[in-house]
Formats: sequence, structure tokens, C-alpha cells
Amino acid sequence: VQLVESGGGLVQAGGSLRLSCAASGRTFSSYAMGWFRQAPGKERVFVAAINWSGDSTYYPHSVKGRFTISRDNAKNTVYLQMNSLKPEDTAVYYCAARRYPSYSSSDYLYDYWGQGTQVTVSS
Repeated sequence: VQLVESGGGLVQAGGSLRLSCAASGRTFSSYAMGWFRQAPGKERVFVAAINWSGDSTYYPHSVKGRFTISRDNAKNTVYLQMNSLKPEDTAVYYCAARRYPSYSSSDYLYDYWGQGTQVTVSS
């Protein structure tokens, strides 16, 4: 499975961005998907996850209510809608796929990773 993120960029605080992650392969619909981010000098952290069917999602407190993960299995794509962005959301955002239908917030449980897309939020 190959994952390609897009949609990153520069946005002012309070603004919105939608990230996309396009996956290759016919098994996408059976995989749970996650988004993680890594700021300069910091560890990679969990941002959002969704199960194989899209009817269950999970977020950490830091983004809950502002970020929404969704997926379109017909298009082999997962999305991350980010609203009310803050400067502390600035990071490289990574899409990840887990060869298992249920999600996890632990990055070591994901099997495939994209190359990342930069999100910069100015104050």
C-alpha cells in the first residue's frame, strides 16, 4: 500500500485546511487509517483515527471538536478536515494505514506511512 498526502500549506490562525491521503491497492477498505503529526524537535503524536467502515472515529483532546477524519472507500482516500487552526497545530502531518479493521492511537501499530505534508499556522 502506498499513501500520498496532499492539502497542506500555510494558513492563518483560526483558518481551515483539508488534508487528503490517497491510497493505492484494493485492500484499503479493510484497513483502519490514522493521522499523526510531528513538530520540529518533537515526537510524532496521534491526531485522529478511523475504522475500516468509517463509522467509528477517535481523537485526542487537543484536536477534538476542531478536526474531523473521514474516508471514502470508493476513492481509496481518507481526509482530515482541520478547523479553528492554532499555531501549535504547525507540524508535518502523516497519514498511516493499519492492516486491521479497528484503529489505534499508537503509531507502532500502523504498517504503512505516507511521506507527510507540511501544515503551518501563522499567528
